[in-house]
Amino acid sequence: MAASKKIIAEIEHLRNEINQHNYLYHSQDDPIISDAEFDRLFRDLKSLEKQYPELISNVSPTQRVGSTPLSSFSQVVHELPMLSLDNAVGKDGVFEFDRRIKTRLQSDGDIRYACEPKIDGVAVSLLYENGQLTRGATRGDGTTGEDITQNVRTIESIPLQLMGQGYPRRLEVRGEVYFAKSAFRKMNELAHSRGEKVFANPRNAAAGTLRQLDSKLTAQRKLAMFCYSVGLAEGELPDRHSEILARLGTWGLRVNPLVDVVIGAGRLVEYFNSIGEQRESLDYEIDGVVFKVDDIGLQQELGMLTRTPRWAVAHKFPAEEGITRLNDVEFQVGRTGAITPVARLEPVKVGGVTISNATLHNMDEIARLGLVVGDTVVVQRAGDVIPKIVSVMLEKRPRKTRKVKLPAACPACGSEILRSEGEVVVRCTGGLSCSAQVKESIRHFASRLALDIEGLGDKLVEQLVDEGLIENAADLYQLTEENLVKLERMAPKSANNLLEALEKSKETTLPRLIYALGIQEVGESTARNLAMRFGDLDALQNADEELLQTVADVGPIVAHKIHHFFQQKNNLAVIDSLVEIGLQWKVEETTVGEQRLNGETWVLTGSLSKLTRNDAKARLQRLGAKVSGSVSKNTSCVVAGEAAGSKLTKAQELGIKIIAEDDLIVLLEEYGA
Repeated sequence: MAASKKIIAEIEHLRNEINQHNYLYHSQDDPIISDAEFDRLFRDLKSLEKQYPELISNVSPTQRVGSTPLSSFSQVVHELPMLSLDNAVGKDGVFEFDRRIKTRLQSDGDIRYACEPKIDGVAVSLLYENGQLTRGATRGDGTTGEDITQNVRTIESIPLQLMGQGYPRRLEVRGEVYFAKSAFRKMNELAHSRGEKVFANPRNAAAGTLRQLDSKLTAQRKLAMFCYSVGLAEGELPDRHSEILARLGTWGLRVNPLVDVVIGAGRLVEYFNSIGEQRESLDYEIDGVVFKVDDIGLQQELGMLTRTPRWAVAHKFPAEEGITRLNDVEFQVGRTGAITPVARLEPVKVGGVTISNATLHNMDEIARLGLVVGDTVVVQRAGDVIPKIVSVMLEKRPRKTRKVKLPAACPACGSEILRSEGEVVVRCTGGLSCSAQVKESIRHFASRLALDIEGLGDKLVEQLVDEGLIENAADLYQLTEENLVKLERMAPKSANNLLEALEKSKETTLPRLIYALGIQEVGESTARNLAMRFGDLDALQNADEELLQTVADVGPIVAHKIHHFFQQKNNLAVIDSLVEIGLQWKVEETTVGEQRLNGETWVLTGSLSKLTRNDAKARLQRLGAKVSGSVSKNTSCVVAGEAAGSKLTKAQELGIKIIAEDDLIVLLEEYGA
């Protein structure tokens, strides 16, 4: 069915509205609608485009998900070279740059300069033709770069279609693609928890992401871009650099908000100092500032050297690297049991801060560096990134050195340590009793999906452990009103409420108890499957790895971790203590044979009004279903509540069965869940 003029207009209106909200959110940091409302607009557009696929445009905001993987990148020859910048060293270098400008222009007056932070990212070129993004390329050697169009199209701060009007027919925009510090930390934390490779710094992460042959992977990482100049332009542009940047902003391109215009060399130094003071608080890495003669006519008069323009200079911050000696390597145990090597260094000043410790991430990193105790090393510190050793000066290696060896047991509790196949992270297996993990294990034990101990929040757990009142989860049940009221902000009523909640938590279920133990890789669903398979904690404790693998969702790695957990005497001692204080549990009556949804994967999305999300999930799991947080081709059914978002859209695209909450309730009642 051909689309009517009304449908065409509606699609165009939705695209324009979404582009405007994207611009306000990503470029102006000033959203005017909620995320839910934005998701609704996006969902409406995708629905219309699905009905009328002939109207899908490559500049539609729905087309940022990534394309078919490439086998290699093609080369792009820049129509105008992407030059590098000369560097002004120190305050004297800035005044010398200004003096050279005045001499060449034969001027005694102060020069007007455009100033901006120098983003520590990856330089890219974007080509727009008639307002549409047609090509993205890396800087390369300045003359030839790589075609990364598919990847830059996934970056939400890069418009696929320029806004407004008056832009040149062909416009090449240049800028810096970077990883926000916050997004970088989250990505590395997730990678570390999965035992995957972590990136050394945001710049390396941005470069690696832009060079992914599969743009779907690029789309999953939150890159951003600041535009800093224009290369090719077939059309009229303002005659000042600062005004060109402002014009780019009106066309939807993102420009750094700290761009400023100053007059005279003294003000350049002031700007540099001001940006330096703000550096730590910025959510992106910068390594200096850039000064450019603002007048385009004067830029042309000043001209170029072989590889650098005469009218611009970079003024970098002091180097944040230092050279020192590695005195020792110690191993620390994190709150999740990850054992991390930490370098103990001869104190050295780097970027104005004295460094005596540096992270080494894992044993693979030590092997990569070829590091031994006694080595002379290069230490790097960048912004708020933890200092790290980046290289070893082998020529300075002394005769007497010592190899770095992984400890045989956990340094905190003496439990066995385990490195699973395919992982780089080594972990302590004494989760319930390890002093380094005690706060995290107790928080998990008391959480809503575990023993659900009301009133036992994070701050109270901190107090109880710090005051020496508890050392493991079993100790919770030895607490008294007398020792609780001594804590800060703990009145008798609050103390009694907590004691009542603890007493109530003694009556639980086997799935909740298994989940509460905090065994690595054992989530709520796996805990339920283990409970249904073994029926009792003793049977689970005595199961070997082969038997464990007969449980749904339990493969060799998870079976290995479960078995190891129950081999640790410290863990068994805590479990015995829990039994002694009266903890009791019951097994769900449903057996595997009665699980009507066994082998199916269900997804819940949107807001449910009659069931809680946890209730719906638990009842589906009792029927044998796996409840997932994401939609894929393996999804059996999606339950769509109010304001369902992208999961519903994806389910529609994949042709997956979709039901409403009322339909789910009917099904659950019919199957007796």
